[in-house]
Amino acid sequence: MSKDTVGIALLGMGVVGGGVADIIQRKRSHLRDMVGCPIELKGILVRDVNKPRATQTPHGIVTTDADDILSNPEVDVVVEVMGGQDPAFDYILKSISLGKHIVTANKEVMARHGPDILTLSRKKGVQTLFEAAVAGGTPIIAPLLRDLVANEVLTIHGIINGTTNYILTSMSQNGADFGDTLAEAQRLGYAESDPTNDVEGIDAAYKLAILATLGFRARVRDTDVFHEGITRLRTRDFQYARELGYAIKLLGIATSDNGSVQARVHPAFIREDSMIAKVDGALNAVEIQTDLAGKLMFHGAGAGSMPTTSAVIADIVDIARNLAGNVAPPPIGKLSERTHVQPISELRTRYYIRLTATDRPGVLAQVGGVLGNRNISIASAIQKETDEVAQRAEIVLMTHRANESDVQQAIRELEALETVAEVGNMVRVEEW
Repeated sequence: MSKDTVGIALLGMGVVGGGVADIIQRKRSHLRDMVGCPIELKGILVRDVNKPRATQTPHGIVTTDADDILSNPEVDVVVEVMGGQDPAFDYILKSISLGKHIVTANKEVMARHGPDILTLSRKKGVQTLFEAAVAGGTPIIAPLLRDLVANEVLTIHGIINGTTNYILTSMSQNGADFGDTLAEAQRLGYAESDPTNDVEGIDAAYKLAILATLGFRARVRDTDVFHEGITRLRTRDFQYARELGYAIKLLGIATSDNGSVQARVHPAFIREDSMIAKVDGALNAVEIQTDLAGKLMFHGAGAGSMPTTSAVIADIVDIARNLAGNVAPPPIGKLSERTHVQPISELRTRYYIRLTATDRPGVLAQVGGVLGNRNISIASAIQKETDEVAQRAEIVLMTHRANESDVQQAIRELEALETVAEVGNMVRVEEW
């Protein structure tokens, strides 16, 4: 039976929840025209009812008791914008079991439990949409679920964390060091007070797990995604990258080949003339290579109240249109559970290595010998800064394609050399 009003409940009234509540009320007439019936707020779950809020809401709908929302027959769509796994995951499952549709921006829950949530939704005849879980206001989930269904997705390369992209852009363009740039990002609201999830690549790993699962139609868990953060990068790494014709970005990379999937998040050297290398500041970009449509780029705001609100509202409207027109939720294809996930140790690519060694004859040959013993061929070796007092020199190496496991072992052996003071950094080189 078609609906003459679609009732919405919000789980959470923070930056995004407040934005959603504001738009539902401020654009009431526009949304009604888009859907064919009114969209009305019927409940809002918060921790503190008495906390002052910028967005005014209808009287009597704000509560601290989740059951007030989950048991409300007037609520058709539950919008989860709490963040984190608990209690959000539990609320989502209970809502679906009670026949309510779900819109969520929760990357952690969808990365860990997305396939299970979608399976339960299918059984209960409801929709779960999650466009805002990846890349904020930049559409990427819907294209994978709908527009590219005839395609085989081959590769995914993405800048999917705005905080780290802001930090790396500032380090590259302004010569700022990591600590100062992180502090600035926190002051501007781009980084949390505890930035671990961002700077260690955990946030991007959640998002990449979602993209890889949808793109390759195979279950890729967040624990399947290798992640390495940006904390070892120094200003001179960006200087040397430019001299070599590269930019440095924190990339989420997923590839599929003959039933095997590899998913990884780490800093990468990428050609400075590539499109994705020019995505700066807090912006996001996802580049997808497919067999039919070829290479596609999705680029835009990846975070912030209004961009994320835009994605959440779009999902609400999508579900509301189906309810207003009495249209059954479209099916979502089943996922392969038998996909082999390649570990990072099986990666084969080129590498940038920066090390500090004793400045005397024969040292470079010694370094080359360690690499050669691990079947790693040097493409170029450049001596950079020299400390005449300490009699040390900084050496920048670029390798030909090599195995990750060999490179990691070689670095351990280099660090053990008496003539090597430090292996300052290793960055993978991505060319696609």
